[in-house]
Amino acid sequence: MALLPHRVTLMGSDAGTRPPGAGPAPGARRRPSPPGLPSEARCLVMGVVNVTPDSFSDGGAWFGADAAIARGLELAAQGADIVDVGGESTRPGAQRIPADEELRRVGPVISGLARAGVPVSVDTMRAEVAQAALEAGARLVNDVSGGLADPEMPRLVGQAGVPYVVMHWRGHSHQMQDRAVYDDVVAEVCEELRRRVDAVVTAGVDPAVIILDPGLGFAKLPEHNWALLTHLAEVSRLGGRGPAFPVLIGASRKRFLGRLLAAPDGTPRPFAGCDDATVSVTALAAAAGAWCARVHEVPANADAVRVAQAWLEAARQQEPAVRAGLGGEAR
Repeated sequence: MALLPHRVTLMGSDAGTRPPGAGPAPGARRRPSPPGLPSEARCLVMGVVNVTPDSFSDGGAWFGADAAIARGLELAAQGADIVDVGGESTRPGAQRIPADEELRRVGPVISGLARAGVPVSVDTMRAEVAQAALEAGARLVNDVSGGLADPEMPRLVGQAGVPYVVMHWRGHSHQMQDRAVYDDVVAEVCEELRRRVDAVVTAGVDPAVIILDPGLGFAKLPEHNWALLTHLAEVSRLGGRGPAFPVLIGASRKRFLGRLLAAPDGTPRPFAGCDDATVSVTALAAAAGAWCARVHEVPANADAVRVAQAWLEAARQQEPAVRAGLGGEAR
């Protein structure tokens, strides 16, 4: 019996090419959390624990199981809904580490946090690491390659039935910035993500557990990042009019913020000096319907998503009155 194409392709393929300068799709609403993850009316906050010596903003700060577990517990106490644990740096130019070393770094941290009742995600591109992390108590697989780095990953996630972050990715860290070339970054990222969604669904992943990430800073120049941030509704719907997916945003301390806030001599602001700008992006993205913001410092971002939710609720309460007013004028 012939298999029908997955409905993302069927419903999204009528979108065609996004007109240059087109704005976000109207009426965007935040998608609920996939099963097994915290669920709130507001945008969630994901706190980052990098168990690495060389991550771009905090490499070495939590390099060791005890320090990393303590940091994860601290982030949860500060308001993180999910704690994302990673053992391999994906900063531009980073070289890969062996799988056994990645496992050695993240395994004790994930099991320690999970035992404490913290919802944990594992940030990895390897199915081997993801499987061990799930066995240790992780609830979510955050794969920056969207299943491209390890073809076994989608099959593992499909069999496990856990939520899966599919990020837009054009290659490993040592080569990705050479591929930051787009004619229309929003349309191309949506199209490439749609292909990945179709591929992982074909491999057995339930569409209901998929979360999208536009991959800010991964094969993206600053102008590409800003364009994607201002078109989150299109990213959520993969550029079409089909089903919307939850969207994870990872702008925290990224280089495009440091360049925006550069000193008069052009020196980019240090990573830790971009935390206030991160909070601004979190608030704007949450107000635009982002499902979750991945951040290095939680407290101010936890405040920002609550402010954004209050803003959205107030705006929605005014919608009937605005419609009535417009209708009266039309008559």
